[in-house]
Amino acid sequence: MVKNDKHRTKALIDDTKKEIPLSDNVMNLITRFQDTVHDTAIEYHRKLRNKEMTKSILDEIEGVGPKKREMLLKKFGSTKKIGEAKIEEITKIKGINENLARLIKEKLK
Repeated sequence: MVKNDKHRTKALIDDTKKEIPLSDNVMNLITRFQDTVHDTAIEYHRKLRNKEMTKSILDEIEGVGPKKREMLLKKFGSTKKIGEAKIEEITKIKGINENLARLIKEKLK
């Protein structure tokens, strides 16, 4: 592919670097393919970035899934405050027993 100064494909070349003549319809189709691939790549990277930005140390604790993480953060406000909470306070969250509460506190030290 030969690109113009705006990084748009302006021609295709063969292995001898000779330009392959293409109709406007074929060039438009190639451009649409490139735009679709570009949009897909951008969306994929946005998802990765968003996932990384919403990642929490709570995600690394076995037994704490998205729902428990959400309930913990809703009740305490931050991982720092969860770590400062008493075991008894943490066990008030549905599905969190004393062993899991201890594990959470240990991981948040």
